[in-house]
This record gives sequence, structure tokens and C-alpha cells, in this order.
Amino acid sequence: MDADTLSRRTLRFVNVAHALDHFVLLIYPTAVLAIAAQTGLSYGELITLATGAFVAFGLCALPMGWLADRFGRRTMLAIFFFGYGLSCLGVASAGSRTAFMVWLCVLGLASAIYHPVGSTMLVTHARRLGRDLGVNGVWGNVGAATASGVTALLASGFGWQAAFVVPGLFCLACGTAFLALVPGDGEGSQARAGAKPVLSVARPIPLLIVFVCAIMAGGMTFNITTIALPKVVDERVGDGLPLMLIGSVATLVFAFGALTQLLMGRLIDRYSLPVLFLGLSILQPLGLGLAAVSTGVPLLIGLVLTMAALYGQVVINDAMVARYVPPVYRARAYSVRYFLGFTVSGFVVPLIALLHDRGGFGFVLGVAAGFGAVIVAAALGFFLLTRREAARSLAAAE
Repeated sequence: MDADTLSRRTLRFVNVAHALDHFVLLIYPTAVLAIAAQTGLSYGELITLATGAFVAFGLCALPMGWLADRFGRRTMLAIFFFGYGLSCLGVASAGSRTAFMVWLCVLGLASAIYHPVGSTMLVTHARRLGRDLGVNGVWGNVGAATASGVTALLASGFGWQAAFVVPGLFCLACGTAFLALVPGDGEGSQARAGAKPVLSVARPIPLLIVFVCAIMAGGMTFNITTIALPKVVDERVGDGLPLMLIGSVATLVFAFGALTQLLMGRLIDRYSLPVLFLGLSILQPLGLGLAAVSTGVPLLIGLVLTMAALYGQVVINDAMVARYVPPVYRARAYSVRYFLGFTVSGFVVPLIALLHDRGGFGFVLGVAAGFGAVIVAAALGFFLLTRREAARSLAAAE
């Protein structure tokens, strides 16, 4: 198989995997509403059972880049497809709290594979880095956007178990097709990835520190918002709405993030990353602050602004790794990037339950707005540091 054909096929499966990664991980936050109605357990009790899944999602991302270098990216992505499929079927078969926790942990372990491995495969086979990152981001956002609606539809019509069985079978089918159609890793378009050389910096440590702060705070705002969204819509948009309508509204909010990712992908190929990072970061505390103090339509506007910023930042962060990290270290760099973001944010599940019990979702979103302010500060620091380095380089050249 020639390199171009391999790249096209690989990118298609990487995009599908990204959609599934976000879709499957967000089934439970919506399905839990139907499970609560059936079991009589409270929302706080049930959502806490997913803590292990979200902790594993981040914690287990750390070794995945190393495993991909050792066993091959194709092998690891195949394990992702089959692992996701089997864990979905396991959750559907759960009949106790312990079974839910165990199978959700397995699901989180499988989900940890995608981002370190898939991001590296994407950068390796990309023809235009910004465009392909943006398209890949849209696929991930479509997965997140449709999770609430599809889950609500399946749970309402066929029971909450169907919300896991149907995606599980689809994941298994994707894994089989991937092994049949993609014969190996290949080098693809790596030499053309991004069409720009790796950017060198004279003082990498300060840049790394502010970037790490942005990743960790961004992981908190991302997971707080995406996990809590169905329940926020339930309580603060229209109390007593049918589950299917709640899922549809949540899906509409997520859809705006997809448009931002496509736009940011185009802008990355044209403009400076620090400038884009700073401009987009301002939307997070703005949107979360508005959502925290409002209900109804103003709340939805705040959530739309938040989703646009959250998903746009994902594209920018991945582009930064691709532009500032040499190819030989990228798989491990993506592992560390997602380890930091997702491990810290994995603890938001019990945090949501605690804050919700103390002050409702106004309190939850207010705390998220505080993390959004940290992202703005980090983006400003990154912008100033890169401006200073650019000025020094210009002075040295003169």
C-alpha cells in the first residue's frame, strides 16, 4: 500500500476513534438519569461511581505513548476499539454498584489509549496540520455532542442497557475493519506534517510551566462542564423536561464546539499559536461566569461560549505539542499532556457531587469559572514569554 493511501485510511479511523472516545465516555453521565429513576439511587451516588473511569482516562494515558513506541500504534488503536466495545457490554451487564465501578474503570482504561496514540498518528499522517487537527477535533466533538442525545434516545426507547450495547457492538465492528484495512503504522506524511519546522525556544522551562498550568486547569473546566451538562440542563433550563429533550439540548450546546474546532484548525495554519491561545482563553471564564449566575436562555448562551473555548483550546494544545516537540518525542509528549489534563480532571466527578450538594450547579459552574481564569493567566504568560523570545531573537539577528 502506498503512503498516501495508508495516510488517508489511517486518518479516517483516527477520526472515528476520536468520535467514539468522547461518545462512549459521556454515555454514563446521561444514562445515569435513567439508572437513577430505575434504581432509586441519587444522582450524587451514581455519578460518583464513574470516578474510576475518569481517573483511569488520565492516569493510564502516561504509559500509552511508551507502549505505542514498543508495540506499534496500529496495535494500540486496535486494542482501543476492542477494549471499548467489550467494556461497554460489561457496563450494560452490571447489576450492582461494584460491577458498575469495575466495568467503568475498564472503560476508562480503554479510553486512555486514544489521545496519546491517536494524536501521534494524526500528526504523522497529516498533510496540513491545522486543517487535519481541526477536522479531527470536529469528529471528537461530534462524538461528545451526540452522546447525550443518542444515549437519551436509546435509554428512553429500549432501556439504559441499550445505550451501552449499541455503541459497544459498533466499536467491535470498527476494530475489525481497522485491522483489515490498515496494514501497519507507516511513516505516511510525517515529513510534511504541519508544513512547518519544529519551533525552537531558548527558555523552554517557563513556557512548559505555563503550558502545564493551562493543561491542568483546562482539564478541570472541560470535565466539569461536559460531565455536568445533562444535569445542568435538567435543573436550570427546564425542570421536569423529558430525558430525550434534555439530551437534545445538551447535544445542541456541544455542536457549537465543533464549529470552533474547525475554525481554529484553519487559523492555526495562518496565525501565531500564542495569539490564538490568548484570545480564545478569555471565553472560558466569561461563558462559565454567565452560566453560573443565570438560567434558561442566558445559561445556554454561557454554555455555548464555554464549549467553543473548551474545544478550541484542545486543538491549540495539540498543535503546540506538534510545533514545539521533535517527532521522536511526540508520542511520549502527548502521553504526558493528556496524563496531566485528564488525571487531575478525573477527580472532578466527586467534586461535582460535593459542590452540587453544597450549592447546586451555580456553585459548580462558579468554581469552573475560577479554573477558567487560571487558563487566561497561563495563556497571557505564554504570550508574553514568546513575545520576549521573539524580540531577543530579532535583536540578536540585527
